[in-house]
Amino acid sequence: MTSMDAPAASPATAPFPIRFTGDRRAYWRLLTRGAMLLMVTLGIYRFWLATDVRRFLWSSTEVAGDSLEYSGTAVELLIGFLFALAILVPIYLVFFLAALDIGPIGNMSGALGIALLFILGQYAIYCARRYRLSRTLYHGLRFHQQGNAVFYAVGASLWWALTALTLGLALPWMQAWRERYKMRHTYYGNVQGRFAGAGWRLFLRGLPLWLTVFLPFATGLVVLGGAYDPDTLQIVLRHIDDDDVMIRLAEINPDLFDAIGLAIVTTAISALLAALLYPVFQAIQLRWWLTGLRLGQMRMQSHLRTARVYGIYLRFVAYMALFIATLSLAAVPLLMIYGWLLGGNDVSILREAAAASLGLGIYVVAMLGFSTIYQATVMLSLWRRGVESLTLDGLGTLQQAAAAGRPSSAIGEGLADALQVGGL
Repeated sequence: MTSMDAPAASPATAPFPIRFTGDRRAYWRLLTRGAMLLMVTLGIYRFWLATDVRRFLWSSTEVAGDSLEYSGTAVELLIGFLFALAILVPIYLVFFLAALDIGPIGNMSGALGIALLFILGQYAIYCARRYRLSRTLYHGLRFHQQGNAVFYAVGASLWWALTALTLGLALPWMQAWRERYKMRHTYYGNVQGRFAGAGWRLFLRGLPLWLTVFLPFATGLVVLGGAYDPDTLQIVLRHIDDDDVMIRLAEINPDLFDAIGLAIVTTAISALLAALLYPVFQAIQLRWWLTGLRLGQMRMQSHLRTARVYGIYLRFVAYMALFIATLSLAAVPLLMIYGWLLGGNDVSILREAAAASLGLGIYVVAMLGFSTIYQATVMLSLWRRGVESLTLDGLGTLQQAAAAGRPSSAIGEGLADALQVGGL
């Protein structure tokens, strides 16, 4: 049989590209307007901004000629947030009152509060994902998520504890467990998802990066441990407030002084290497995650290039440098006014309030500017590059999906927002 006689690939197995059709300038305008309205509304507009951002990203993601649809509303997010506050405020109050106790309960309340809020944060992450999926439609059919959020929260918290104890080495297996549980309970209509990524594959790809970052830090710790002298340390601690404490340490124990200096240098080197290699690991992890996603017989394959992820962060750094320079020039006269308001010996309460408001305004502008630039450069670009790196095999099988699932409550999304663990 000649190549001309070969049958065409069936719709169920033919690879389909995904396109991102959004305009970056329109996204910039959306975020800039949103940042201004956030200032005017004292942050309340963030529910509307989050909804607009999701609608933009969803509608700009085109799969085999059809775009995704986001059906969530800002009012749902606002109501969910208010319900979340009704849940969290009593919890915060209980731990605050417990902390006033000078006994063992008071001593343990801080640690217990952090642990409880961390577990609650994992619970909120799962429920927020359930909400977002139930508001995502393709071809008129709804995605949805089942599963036990409490089980996920406890399991994820235990995995995070193991990851911390292993200095990050358990991270690949934690990621694999979380994605397997989430995708096993993810559905498009009545088509069930799954996750095929293996933790050991991510481990082997990330291990060279981990060693590169950790070895300088470990070297400094080993040298510092070898030079450790408890007697010298007690002397230093007694004079910790003295300006010449380091000179005194160098005279008493020069080996320990040199070891501390080396530990500081190696820690700085590790931090610098971590920052430089983070885009590499993010590209590896994103490629691993996207390639592992399954829906029924549909498979994904990502060809995301690490160089593109580096380009995203370099663009972010360039925009941030320009923003900082512009903000610095604009802030000079404002800082002069700030100094004048607080200068002299006859500072009134009104002038102090005006100075505080001015300082707060500069801070808010700086934070909103940082957030806007990050979303417009990093978040949008990662979404776009991730989408455009994909090919799908077996997309035709989704055409046989039947409607199933129903909209989920926005309380989980509200909890995630209140606990600062929310996402797109």
